Amino acid sequence: MNYNRTIRSCFVGYVVQAIVNNFIPLLFITLQRQYDIPLSEITLLITVNFGVQLTVDMLSAFFVDRIGYRASITAAHFFSAAGLILLPILPEIMDPYAGLLTAVCLYAVGGGLIEVLISPIMESCPTDNKEKAMSLLHSFYCWGQVGVVLFSTLFFKAFGLDNWRILSFLWAVIPIANAVMFLKVPIAPLVPDNEKGMPFRELLKSKLFWILMLMMICSGASELAVSQWASFFAEKGLSISKAAGDLAGPMTFAILMGSARAFYGKFGHRIALDRFMTASAALCVISYLMISLVPNAAVNLIGCGICGLSVGIMWPGTFSKAAASLKRGGTALFSLLALAGDVGCSAGPTLVGFVSGSDSNMKTGILAAAAFPVGIMICSLGFLFTRKTKA
Repeated sequence: MNYNRTIRSCFVGYVVQAIVNNFIPLLFITLQRQYDIPLSEITLLITVNFGVQLTVDMLSAFFVDRIGYRASITAAHFFSAAGLILLPILPEIMDPYAGLLTAVCLYAVGGGLIEVLISPIMESCPTDNKEKAMSLLHSFYCWGQVGVVLFSTLFFKAFGLDNWRILSFLWAVIPIANAVMFLKVPIAPLVPDNEKGMPFRELLKSKLFWILMLMMICSGASELAVSQWASFFAEKGLSISKAAGDLAGPMTFAILMGSARAFYGKFGHRIALDRFMTASAALCVISYLMISLVPNAAVNLIGCGICGLSVGIMWPGTFSKAAASLKRGGTALFSLLALAGDVGCSAGPTLVGFVSGSDSNMKTGILAAAAFPVGIMICSLGFLFTRKTKA
């Protein structure tokens, strides 16, 4: 079978996840103005989105194998499309905030399923170097994030913010088209038919599994602890507007993160994954120190960019390690890793905010969050030691 179309559909799947995670934050002020909803409630939509995705991550291990990967990934795309289509419709026919929440919950179900399913579907495809393929796959989330911000900014510039409803419909076309593709492409089983997947009990007894879970938590936290504040440092360092800060901060972070993943996707066969991840974690620590200890806003901004470059391999690299070392992990393994990654995505910014307290420049919190990339280095050493001991 030719799995090239499957691989391309997986790439687009991560673009869909980037759409559902990054589109509505661009509309916060517009939604607040149009529907007279307090900003605190508007920003709660992000919390609901990731909360639903966390729940889906946790539950998917119990139903995906029963209904099958094709049905699950197709449903994920239709949930994503339904949320984007109903986002501009429901607030007009019911309580506006309840309508927004309903639409967000729908596409969050899709986003959560995509996060759990795309990596194992990609892993099951017969490719020459799975670590390279996984890294390249995850780069498409970054390119999707950049595309959402750029295309939306251009659309609003050309047609005005009041036409955001049309843009929401346009974004929905991508998950619908990809759902149709997933109905047709070949999908190989993650665990060969002649083998049995690891039961939960066996998975939870594995030391490698728990090390990988910690690595996923540290990976998500290392990424989000800085990316959440990239716009702030851009505005402060360059003395530019909020809109320009979003482009210079989060977009630069996403481009460099995607570049790191694409680099390993191109040249990964020449570089040992363990070494690349350890070196990336060390570079990440340096970037955190540049942000938190150097009293120069421009250097802080450069540190944000370097951080994006350094965290690129962490998430896909951990997935690749897990797939290679726990070959019978199956859906349960990938769903729990996705859950751990999302926990890290929440823990990173939370730690920064908690430690910073009244320190408005966030540097104290960023310094504390350097513990996460240090954790990656420690876990990498522990992973290698445990694997050699088992061998």
